[in-house]
Amino acid sequence: MLQATIKLCCGIAHDPLRHLPGLKTSAIAAVQQDMRGLIERQSCCLPSKIPHSIQSLMGKETAPCPEPARDINPSQISSVDLSYITQGEGALQQALSILQHHSSWQAEMMLDAGATVSSAALPGLGKVFRVEVVLAVPVARLHQELFERMEQMPQWNPTLSQVKVLHRIGTDTLVTHEVTAPSPGNLVGQRDFVSVRHRRRRETAIYLVGTATHVELLPLQEGCIRAESRLSCIVLQPLAGDPGRTRFTWLLSMDLKASATTLSGGWIPASVINRVLPQSQADFIKHLCQHLSATACP
Repeated sequence: MLQATIKLCCGIAHDPLRHLPGLKTSAIAAVQQDMRGLIERQSCCLPSKIPHSIQSLMGKETAPCPEPARDINPSQISSVDLSYITQGEGALQQALSILQHHSSWQAEMMLDAGATVSSAALPGLGKVFRVEVVLAVPVARLHQELFERMEQMPQWNPTLSQVKVLHRIGTDTLVTHEVTAPSPGNLVGQRDFVSVRHRRRRETAIYLVGTATHVELLPLQEGCIRAESRLSCIVLQPLAGDPGRTRFTWLLSMDLKASATTLSGGWIPASVINRVLPQSQADFIKHLCQHLSATACP
C-alpha cells in the first residue's frame, strides 16, 4: 500500500494532472492520512529518503528509516489509474462514514444462518441494505475468495455468469466487469456491472469496497442492461476470542436500471426491487458458505 501511496504522490505532482484540481485535492487528503498513520506507527516500511515534495504534502518532515530508498517513477501511474484509486478511496470513506455514524437502520428480515438484514435511506445513495452475520470461516479464507479469486466466483455462485478483472492498479485496486446469469422468470432480467474494487486493511479488519465506474472500450453487452453499484462494502473482521470465525458485514446500494425493461414492458415496482437486493445478498452468502464448506481442508 505504501508503494501505491508514493506513486499516488508522484502522480499528483506530475504535470498532466494540472487539469484535475478536484482529483488532486482528494488524492492529497488520502496520501496525508496514509503517510501520517505510517509515521505515527513508526512503520519500518517507510523508505529512508522521502522526497521533499511528499514531505510537503504531509505537512511535516519525517525521520529517516534504515530501509533502503526505492526509486519511484512518476510515469508508472497514469491519470486514469489515479482516478480509479481515488474512486476506490472515495467509496471506502463513504462506507466508513455510514458504518461509524449512521444508526437509523430499520430491520428488514432474518435470513438463514442467523444473518440479519436492515436498511436505511441515505442521501445520494437511496436505499442501502446492511447484512450482518458470523461465518465459521477465518478472515484470510474469505478475503481470498472475495478479492484474490474474484474471477472464480461464477464457479460456485450460479447467479453470476462472468466476473472478469479488466485492469489491476497496484495490489489493492481492480476494475472489474460482472455479468449476472440469465434466469427464467426473473423479473429484473440479466444485468452487467463495471466497477472499481478497492481493498484496505485497518487494524484487524479488511474492507472490500466497490462502486460503479466507466471503461471506454467496454460497450454495452447484448441482452444485458448496464446497472450500477452505487456502493458495496464488505467488512471482514475476526470474531473476538475466536479467530477461526469472521464477523461479516455487507453494505449494498444498487441502481438496477429497473425502469428500462421488464418482461411485461412496464416499470418494476420499488417493492420488488427492495426484495431482490437483500435476497441477492442472502443467495450470495449461502452459495459462498456452501463453496467454502465443500472445499474445506480435511
